Amino acid sequence: MATLSTVCAADGADPEPGTEADLDVEPSSGLTPILKRDPVIKLLNPVSGLEPLAWSEDHRLSVSCTSGVSVMDVVCDAKSYCPDLIIHRTAIPVPEQVCVLKVGPQKEVSEVKEKFATSKDRTVSQAVVLDRVMHPKEGALPPMQGIKYSCWSPVGCDNNSRCLLASLTLDNRLTVFSSSARLQWSPLVDLTEMYGQMLREKEYALSGAEPPVGPLGDLAEMRRRYRMQTPVCMEWSAVCCTQGPQAGGLGGTVLLAVLMENGDLVVWQLQLPFRGREQVVSCNTLQSGVPAPSALAWWEYEHGGRRMSGLIVGGSVGPVRILPVNLKAIKGYFTLRQPVELWQEVDQIPVRTVKCVSVPNPLQKCSCSLVLATRGPYLFWCLLQITKAGLNVHNSHVVGLHSTPIVSLAVGRLREVAIFTCSLDGVIQKLRPVFAGAMVTFRQERLILPEGVAGCWVRGVAVSPNSAYLALATTEGLTNGHHPVSYSHQVQLVALKSPVTAATELLGSPTQNLFRQADLLDLVRWKVLRDKRIPVGLQEEIDSKLSGGGTTGAYLWRFRLFLYRVLFQSLQKAPSEARWRPSNEENKVSAADEEPAGDEEASAESSATKPPEPESEGPMEAEVLAQMEEAELHVTREHMKKVLGEVYLNTNVTENTSIPTRGLCGFLNSNPAYKDRDVTVLLGHLFKKMNKQTFPEYCSLCKEVLPFDHCKQAVCSNGHLWLRCALTYQACQSLKYRRCFLQDSVARHPLPEDPDWIKRILHSPCTFCDSPIS
Repeated sequence: MATLSTVCAADGADPEPGTEADLDVEPSSGLTPILKRDPVIKLLNPVSGLEPLAWSEDHRLSVSCTSGVSVMDVVCDAKSYCPDLIIHRTAIPVPEQVCVLKVGPQKEVSEVKEKFATSKDRTVSQAVVLDRVMHPKEGALPPMQGIKYSCWSPVGCDNNSRCLLASLTLDNRLTVFSSSARLQWSPLVDLTEMYGQMLREKEYALSGAEPPVGPLGDLAEMRRRYRMQTPVCMEWSAVCCTQGPQAGGLGGTVLLAVLMENGDLVVWQLQLPFRGREQVVSCNTLQSGVPAPSALAWWEYEHGGRRMSGLIVGGSVGPVRILPVNLKAIKGYFTLRQPVELWQEVDQIPVRTVKCVSVPNPLQKCSCSLVLATRGPYLFWCLLQITKAGLNVHNSHVVGLHSTPIVSLAVGRLREVAIFTCSLDGVIQKLRPVFAGAMVTFRQERLILPEGVAGCWVRGVAVSPNSAYLALATTEGLTNGHHPVSYSHQVQLVALKSPVTAATELLGSPTQNLFRQADLLDLVRWKVLRDKRIPVGLQEEIDSKLSGGGTTGAYLWRFRLFLYRVLFQSLQKAPSEARWRPSNEENKVSAADEEPAGDEEASAESSATKPPEPESEGPMEAEVLAQMEEAELHVTREHMKKVLGEVYLNTNVTENTSIPTRGLCGFLNSNPAYKDRDVTVLLGHLFKKMNKQTFPEYCSLCKEVLPFDHCKQAVCSNGHLWLRCALTYQACQSLKYRRCFLQDSVARHPLPEDPDWIKRILHSPCTFCDSPIS
């Protein structure tokens, strides 16, 4: 069961020196230090694994700890008074049961282990007794608890169109998790158990792999069976489409590649949306040929409308290579004919992390792949480009970055590529690739960290999806040359961009989705809450873009609505106590012990228990509220037009199909000042199709007609109130319904009898903030 807590700094607290002094200056310009964002997130347990931090595309930050995975959901809430980051924390604990890999019949395995453990040859007995893979529960060493590695899938892979989390524990249990409910995690499939079962069915002999060297009683054979089931790390591919629609799905799949200790690559194909073991389409095993593998990354390249894919594997002794992946079932994908060696030298410098990013080449007007690998204190890079002559490979090392080995590597991929490397002593370097002919040079810049972050030891770094924030897992550094008595572990966040830059990128964004850009949006929210006004330049730019028309109108209206909501909150007086805390009133009495009172006393008592009413709105607040309502009404009308367009295109007979069509038409016609030619034409076609039929909705309690006089709720003549679905505008007459991630709207659950086009509408995000509805 996941645990939940919400982290936010107290309202009215003074900011630390330097955190907001130069908010409007671009941090990366070198004029000011990078700004720190509160709160500092304290961890109850030490971090574990090689890369403990990972940031998902849906703005969730995972931290690998010795007790499990700590997940932090960064929420950009327009209704909050708090200027600091709002973070919802959950935790996925390590399973209590230790994972035991099966290499044969249990009785035979126990006898063989006992024979090797009591062997007179000390080299054999000590190696077996001290092997934690063979003895995960009992042995000379205590069992290992913690997370070895965790990674996020692309967005849109689970039921709520969000990311899946793959977690690998130190005892080699690989599990895929999904947040099926709000802030609650549930395991979907144990891939370690599935792969072990598949190996047992094949008697631990895979085609083309290393053949068995003997019976289970042979130590080499037993080690081979353990090593072929021991995962090192794993990585997700991008979402890809299959050749044909799968049963029960929309045809989309995602691949999860798992690197094993013996060099095997296990590629799992999962059908989307992934719900469990039934959606596992296939499992293929490849041989990498890399000795002592240590790092893995996907290589995905697009050239001339053709997409190529492969797997980059790095080893602990030095080599780095790309392996072809056969993706015959994936539409539009191609692969290499043979492996490509990126670095061949066995120089005993281990590869810790591998990243691959697509970068545009401004000189040759094409796309290239930039492979990055950390090798000790050096950064290995390799530029891959497909030409008519074939695949061109250019590689080299960036030296002089750090005096100690690099412990973490992060890459920001929005607009321009930014590479962040950090060593254990807290030094963080930022690199930007610059093309010079067929080669690449890197512009280096050492980040000036703010007070409270500088001087700490860094265990890992991660960049937010739109490169707005950098997260650091830190512990205390040396004090006067001495180590502290005890270490405290925390996650700190710093802003890499100014709110002005974030607003500019939001205006020119090709994504046109506020939720996908929540990290940039939070920087703008921070500035509006601090200044208590919308930047004049930003407001004028939005107005000019809206007056000029274009396809970004709906997105800009949602952006404007968000700004007015934040501005309205900044003008309100923040509550003195947190809303979730219970009141400290002691004059509460039980209803059974209290004598009935008159109406005046009852009304006085009820008014005392109610929360205090907000103060009367000033002229500025009233103006902002009017602008808010205007923007919300415009967004609602635009969505109603889309819903009615779907009704007109998909209903060949005069059926209501659970959409209150007549009510939507009446709502759009209710305001004479609202004139839209598209609406007039659409309503004319719909009225002809419906003729004079009305198809009213009825209350499920009293069977009275539910009038459509409000777009958010429906009230029958007997006073029964129902919330309306924000996607279909049907009354949600059930005990269960879905809610928007930011509490902006509600939506009903899809029903089995709903046609596909209605289910497609119900899978849409919120119309006001673009966040998922679950």
